[in-house]
Amino acid sequence: MDWQAIGLSLRLALATTLVLQVVGMPLAWWVTFSRRRWKFLVEAVVALPLVLPPTVLGFYVLIAIGPRSPVGALYARLTGGLLPFSFAGLLVASVLYSMPFTVQPMVAAFGSVDRKLLEASWCLGISRASTFRRVVMPLARQGIATAAILSFAHTVGEFGVVLMVGGNIAGVTRTVSISIYDQAQSLDYAGAWHTSLLLVAFSFVVLAVTYSWQRRAWMLWPPH
Repeated sequence: MDWQAIGLSLRLALATTLVLQVVGMPLAWWVTFSRRRWKFLVEAVVALPLVLPPTVLGFYVLIAIGPRSPVGALYARLTGGLLPFSFAGLLVASVLYSMPFTVQPMVAAFGSVDRKLLEASWCLGISRASTFRRVVMPLARQGIATAAILSFAHTVGEFGVVLMVGGNIAGVTRTVSISIYDQAQSLDYAGAWHTSLLLVAFSFVVLAVTYSWQRRAWMLWPPH
């Protein structure tokens, strides 16, 4: 069992989930309530990782954060390091790859909030920020939590994107999925079996808890 790779994957998943909660929530809010005609283009871009092969997305991310790109050059100038083949580069790629798993559940949750409650809050003089914090978030907490759980679990199992952007550097960019690949390639089937079984169990528990919680929430607060 490659515990170092497992620990790195968990750290990456946690960091990705936290970043997506900060970035994805306002984006989901805008997608839900914006009346812009070109909103569908933003929705398509957000959902693109669902249909793109991970290696394709990873290749473009690698080019976009490379040392010759504006982003990569700025990062190198500020930190003295490079984004490709680093944990920071993995984080950028993971945030982009897991974006749909955060934004789409949040959009569904925000869209289920009764608009009359929002209008009543605004008519009472409460700001949009306060309305979001005091009205929307409590009512949409199930979708927000589901988004966090799915993003975390999805990041743990990433392979193609992290391999393209981070390579296979032990202790730096070797995630658990890459470790399983290495074990299988080196004919260490026992190690690959045990690590894969751990991921299967983890994925099953995450999905079971998510579905159980959603069912319980529906029973407590059924839709009208």
